[in-house]
Amino acid sequence: MTKRDKELSLEQREELLRTLKARFEKNLNRHKDLEWANVQAKLEANTEKMWSLNEMEGTGGEPDVVGYDKKTGEYLFYDCSAESPKGRRSVCYDREALESRKKHKPENSAIDMAAAMGIELLTEEQYRELQKLENFDLKTSSWVQTPANVRKLGGALFCDCRYDTVFMYHNGAESYYAARGFRGSLRV
Repeated sequence: MTKRDKELSLEQREELLRTLKARFEKNLNRHKDLEWANVQAKLEANTEKMWSLNEMEGTGGEPDVVGYDKKTGEYLFYDCSAESPKGRRSVCYDREALESRKKHKPENSAIDMAAAMGIELLTEEQYRELQKLENFDLKTSSWVQTPANVRKLGGALFCDCRYDTVFMYHNGAESYYAARGFRGSLRV
């Protein structure tokens, strides 16, 4: 995909900004002490990042600002949909896992989808931070970045929230389920 393919039309950018602003204003608990005008200015200066946010939105992620990195001057967006984004479920962990399946292959992998969207899977730490804002994945689960030593042995990690507790589990990286997808992060 070329850089030109990752550009939104003026109408698409305006629609995305309206959606993000409404979500920002509705969920002030996720980004205390941050102002929308500053976020919008950063977004308007980073059209490729807007394309990635649009991809997050289009797959059901409902991205929202969850923080600000004072060192880099970047706003941090996470998928904040109540459940794992619907347009990103039924995927195995990565390309290697996808290619290892002999039968009933899923259409894609979480790592490949995230890369194509220009985002990263949440880490376990980021997932736990997100859960401090409100409860997510009460009925679904989300793949998270997996350490190389676990992946080398064929496994991958995922998280969910049950019984007011965040759980991290493992599964074969080639597994996929209708209720498991992935949440992404993007720095703007």
